Amino acid sequence: MRFHGRLGLAAVLLSSGVAGAQNQQAPPPTTVIRTETRVVLVDAVVTDKKGNYIHDLAQKNFKVWEDDKTQQISSFTFEADPASTADQKRYLVLFFDTSTMNFGDQTRAREAASKFIDKNAGPNRFMAVVNFTGSLRVAQNFTSDADRLREVVTGVKQSHVEPNAAPVPGVRGLGNIQGAYGARSVLLSLSAMAKSMEDIQGRKILVFFSKGFPLTSEVRSELQPVLAACNKSNVAIYPIDVGGLSTSPSFDANPGAAPGRRGGGPGGLGLLNLLMPGRGFGGVQTAAFLPDPQRGGTTGGGAGGGGATGGGAAGGGGAAGGGGAASGGGARGGGGAIGAGTGGGGNVGRGGGATSPGVGGNPGAGRAGGNLGNTGNNPGNRGGGGAPPVVPGQPYNRGGFNRPSIIPTFPPFAGENQNILYALADGTGGFVILNTNDLLGGLEKIGKEQNEFYLIGYNPPESQEGSCHTLRVKVDRGGLTVRARTGYCNVRKPDLLSGKPAEKDLETRAQATESGTIATPLQLSYFYTGANTARVDVAMEIPATSVKFEKLKGKQHGEVNILGIAYKGDGSVGARFSDTVKLDFDDKKQIEEFEKKPLHYDNQFDVATGKYTFKVVFRAGGEDFGKMERPLDVPEYDGKKFSISGIALSTEIHKVDQVEAGLDQLLLEGRTPLIAAGMQVTPTGNSAFKKNETVVCYTEVYEPANVDNPPSKVGVQLRVLDAKTGEQKVDSGLVEMTKYAQAGNPVVPVGLRVPVDQLAPGTYKLELTGRNEKGGAASHTIEFQVM
Repeated sequence: MRFHGRLGLAAVLLSSGVAGAQNQQAPPPTTVIRTETRVVLVDAVVTDKKGNYIHDLAQKNFKVWEDDKTQQISSFTFEADPASTADQKRYLVLFFDTSTMNFGDQTRAREAASKFIDKNAGPNRFMAVVNFTGSLRVAQNFTSDADRLREVVTGVKQSHVEPNAAPVPGVRGLGNIQGAYGARSVLLSLSAMAKSMEDIQGRKILVFFSKGFPLTSEVRSELQPVLAACNKSNVAIYPIDVGGLSTSPSFDANPGAAPGRRGGGPGGLGLLNLLMPGRGFGGVQTAAFLPDPQRGGTTGGGAGGGGATGGGAAGGGGAAGGGGAASGGGARGGGGAIGAGTGGGGNVGRGGGATSPGVGGNPGAGRAGGNLGNTGNNPGNRGGGGAPPVVPGQPYNRGGFNRPSIIPTFPPFAGENQNILYALADGTGGFVILNTNDLLGGLEKIGKEQNEFYLIGYNPPESQEGSCHTLRVKVDRGGLTVRARTGYCNVRKPDLLSGKPAEKDLETRAQATESGTIATPLQLSYFYTGANTARVDVAMEIPATSVKFEKLKGKQHGEVNILGIAYKGDGSVGARFSDTVKLDFDDKKQIEEFEKKPLHYDNQFDVATGKYTFKVVFRAGGEDFGKMERPLDVPEYDGKKFSISGIALSTEIHKVDQVEAGLDQLLLEGRTPLIAAGMQVTPTGNSAFKKNETVVCYTEVYEPANVDNPPSKVGVQLRVLDAKTGEQKVDSGLVEMTKYAQAGNPVVPVGLRVPVDQLAPGTYKLELTGRNEKGGAASHTIEFQVM
């Protein structure tokens, strides 16, 4: 069993059915986007107005733009050329998203897939079958054996998550956590699938059978890393909307008549009351830790929204509007969000389309309704005429996008649940099949694209690690449509100093007995990722004054090189990471401002359970260096019993929607942010706190019974003990956390405020104990100081 942080994602490994090669750390194939070698490779499919593929283009016919700047093409091939494809292997994944499909949808999709396998599996045509049921299940790795593929593709599956679940009745202020959890799980599964195919050469096609789900702000932060993972691994996603022909004249699976989502209101429940300063933690009694229905709402705005006695005012959202009229122009937009508090109104939903010309003109979907005014009284815009109707079963093609993000916009006729399908296709170079009951025909159109693309390469300009860039590809011949991925991300390598002199220098210092000259607070915390495996979070507060700057390319430039090594008892290396933090300022005044507080640094690495000595060494220019050593004990865990993780302390917490860009970068780097109840917790290297600081502890409770059953009751008890005498200073009693558990996921993330304001200066031990309804219990402790 493998745990998957907050979203329930299982580890996936696909390998060639012929060679049986494991997904090892080998150099990326030549057809993968690789900014490390300063080459970006882009697949481009070119069709005419009738959808016919164009085969006679040359390098001179293409132009490529990165971030709106023309790039010089350095390599060019046409992958349908018989001379280059005779022995070339093609890979296609049939990915069934059972979390959005009912049994009837699955039956139709699997029957079509079975027929497609009969016609297309064969020599050099390898397929794999994958089911998403709340976690990722590889039913069949890549193989050309049609009989084996047909055998595993049949049979409906049941999912443990529901991206389209309705909000839980009676739970206000948290949004639709069940639906958001399910949607994020699907997206992270797609990302894991793409990463697992990175070392398989060539362009890969992933056919995504799904009915889609709303692309809300809660799950939007997951989309860009998915597209980046697909682009890096050269995976194109081709979604098939298994819902078939829509009854909506606007080809919208979710007509505009549906009201918008309801915002937070007074009396919101949740861990936000425990995390936010001044909310929910008024004393040492049990009730003070529990979410208080009399306190202000935890989400939504408005007067009094965060107060101690009541929620926001009742103003806000627009009324739920209907969809478009059956004839004539589009009527008013769909229902607006019902926001909490004065001025809290949200956006008006998508307007209904029209079946015959009227006010809107052409048939098609109406435009989205406009924004509500500050008081929530202004209606949305009238729905206008939509785009020309889509031919059922034909791919919908779009050109490049001039956008700061690689997440594209969506066609006006797309339903709420179809936006995610278009985003996945447009961002990776695929197309969407929708509004057709001929799923086999759609599969055949996708299958033809295994050869029909041009491979274009160029040398990109220098860019920061973690930065994302837009891509546009065009041809100089009129009447043609080019379909290519819309961007790529320059992803940081996990072991940045590998093979460099800086790494050798730091490694020598780590093994030497010499102590460091720069004192730096360090905190380690571990979180299980599977049976006897864990992710370790490293947090440090590096003195900013230790960084040496020098003039470089007109900037004040500084670098901090960092190496972390976990040594086993016999002296061998159990895990390691290396990194470089680059700092650039315009002038010395900015450096003076930078030096006023420590440089926070955090990283993660995976390790097997066991006892280690962890050493981290860094240099920031000059002869001084920092060297810290800590014991790292990760207890054995088989993944089958109730347990609890290590503890991370933090003084920095933010709502997830306030740190979306930062989350994107973490996810692009393959890192797992610590999130509890919609709040991101950033671990600190410090363990000494002032009485007026807001201190939060984060831990994870593991309840394996949640994988195959409805969530069982889980609670956490927080105690603060005097480190010397053992005297109890604070006892929260048992705080129930069941509402934050999810079926299909054993991980229950927990965030609680530590009441340092109630403690006298001294050294204390924080103890967290998790308990379940069957009597299972597990504890972990960490020491901290109050100044």
